[in-house]
Amino acid sequence: MSGQRAAAEPYTTQFSTSVRAVDGCDVYLETTYFYAESGGQPADTGRIGTHGVEHVRLDDGAVVHELAEPDAVRPGQSVLCTIDWERRMYCMRAHTASHALYGAARRLFDEVDYAGFDIGAPEGELGGDETVRIDFLTDAEIDDETLADLERAVNRVVWDAREVAWETTPADEAFERDDVAYNAATEEGIAGGDADAVRLVTIEDWDVAACGGTHVRNTREIGPVTLVDRSNPGAGRTRVEFAVGPAGIGRRRDETVAATAAARRLDVDVETVPEALDRLREERDDLADKAADLRESLVDARIAALPDAERDDAVWRVGTIEGVGPNDAADALRERVQSDDPEASPADAVALVGAERPPFVVVVAAGDAVDAAAEIEDVTDAFGGGGGGDADLAQGGGLDADPGDVVAYLREA
Repeated sequence: MSGQRAAAEPYTTQFSTSVRAVDGCDVYLETTYFYAESGGQPADTGRIGTHGVEHVRLDDGAVVHELAEPDAVRPGQSVLCTIDWERRMYCMRAHTASHALYGAARRLFDEVDYAGFDIGAPEGELGGDETVRIDFLTDAEIDDETLADLERAVNRVVWDAREVAWETTPADEAFERDDVAYNAATEEGIAGGDADAVRLVTIEDWDVAACGGTHVRNTREIGPVTLVDRSNPGAGRTRVEFAVGPAGIGRRRDETVAATAAARRLDVDVETVPEALDRLREERDDLADKAADLRESLVDARIAALPDAERDDAVWRVGTIEGVGPNDAADALRERVQSDDPEASPADAVALVGAERPPFVVVVAAGDAVDAAAEIEDVTDAFGGGGGGDADLAQGGGLDADPGDVVAYLREA
């Protein structure tokens, strides 16, 4: 059979037929309205008699129904088949919404081509993401504002209650039309009863696509559509993800709650939340820069206040420091100690020890007189903990010692 009856009669969810053949868990029916997975749309589920249908696939054009147990039915047996209506309707809504979205994209962008489609697992299923994705080939930038424009256009089509129809058309006529959306790499099952015919799905005065999936008869049946994300899976390709029906309502509810809460906490209107966040980000960055400057000043002042200690023909400055972590201390020390001008360095080596227990230690060497990594290894051998680095800069942490004991060790070792 070329083409699926499910696509032609999507509202048929109960029918009687007979079993044509059985191969283990695979069942072939004389007539079926189960939709076999294809073209980005998941398969129907339901029951054949009293047995659950776990999956439906196409095998050389034949619809194969996969049951949980082998030989559950026998050839020639008459069976009453029931399709899961909630799942079927979800897919009908989602598939039709993708056509409406592509129609919106063709109106918003100068150049755009259809590049793929996929319905996520229906709402409520284990592991279901409850989203649908459609891929566009376009050079247009789809930013937040454009995403909102697409969403508004799709929901307007839903509101307008446009008729949706499908029919078979000679292939040569269909593919000569500029208004027909089609992607040979992703669409399956678009042929009708004749291999030279193509199944076209039309949303009244909005979109025409070669498509083999199931659809609603009117766009009002789609329900609310919420665009939830966009990404760029490849060069020139933009992926838009959306949710339909109850999933779309849930997404919109969550977004509304989050936006309202943000506006209340920022003490602004919802419309000005982005501007308020930008101001906060700028203030945060300014404060971070000031904090970094203060840390550098603190390290400078601490180094200047430390007395010189001579050890192994090298001049050291060693002491504790508060209010600065090991990484910030290391950055500040590198800036101050490892100067291009050897005479500008305050000593051959500077070591700062965190004033809180367990202390950290950072050693920075100005030249070849001191090996910072070897010094840290000596300290961790003596007081535990761990660390590493190179001859110029090394640090350690988790020392089982009082900070003063570490300072004394470095001065006298």
